[in-house]
Amino acid sequence: MAVLDLLDLSAALPARSPVVGLDLGEKTIGVAVSDATRMIASPLELIRKSKFTEDAAALFKLMESRQAGGIVIGLPVNMDGTEGPRCQSSRAFARNLLRLRDIPIAFWDERWSSAAVNRMLVGEFDVTRARRAELVDKMAATYILQGALDRLRQAEG
Repeated sequence: MAVLDLLDLSAALPARSPVVGLDLGEKTIGVAVSDATRMIASPLELIRKSKFTEDAAALFKLMESRQAGGIVIGLPVNMDGTEGPRCQSSRAFARNLLRLRDIPIAFWDERWSSAAVNRMLVGEFDVTRARRAELVDKMAATYILQGALDRLRQAEG
């Protein structure tokens, strides 16, 4: 399998299999998961980065526990639409995952995810700065995955 265009992801997934969404931070990987109908994304876990093989093993274990069939990775595109070093790092992460497991992977533009999550946590929920730091990557993964799921549904219907 290769990295797919988002609109080709559904066809590559097993029927009724959830999808995992990832927000790749510098120190953590925020993980979200969809339901089997791929309608709703929910925060799942935060993986504290160590070695890639350990991070991948933790991710695959989470995917197996949820019977997830694919991955959507947030792509941190620059505001002008160009791709910088963080995008290259995200693409390398996907390539390295594919070396370990043949799984459908797609990217979703995450330009606004962390900012939107921070606004929500501060404005709507009045979450403290310390608690926000724990939640942002997990919630950003949820925001990324929900955006991708909404786009897939829009394309299908």
